[in-house]
Amino acid sequence: TKDAVPSQNTEYRRLMKANLIVIDDIMLFPLNKETAVAFFNFINQIYESASIIITTNKAPAEWAKMLDDEVIATALLDRMLYRCEIIKLSGDSYRMKNRKSFFDNSDN
Repeated sequence: TKDAVPSQNTEYRRLMKANLIVIDDIMLFPLNKETAVAFFNFINQIYESASIIITTNKAPAEWAKMLDDEVIATALLDRMLYRCEIIKLSGDSYRMKNRKSFFDNSDN
C-alpha cells in the first residue's frame, strides 16, 4: 500500500479489522501480477482472523490462468479453502430471471 493515497490506507486498515469480508465475482477478469500479489498479501493477512465469503464463476483450476501465476493461485486457494464450505449453485441466473420478467410483454 506504499503507493496508496491516505484514504485507501485508512480503508485497508479498516478491512484488516473486519470480522467478515465479502468479495463478489472474484476472477471475473484476469488480474495483473501486481494486483494478484496484493490480493494474496491481503488474504494471507486476514484468512485466519476473518470470515470470507467469495462468489466466483471460475473453478479453482482456472485461477492460475486468471492470475497468470500458478504459484500465487495455489497459495491463494490454499488460504481461502482452509476451513471452508463450498456451495456450488446451478440453474438460471437470478439477474437474468428478473430481466426476462422485465422485458415480458404479456401484460400489454
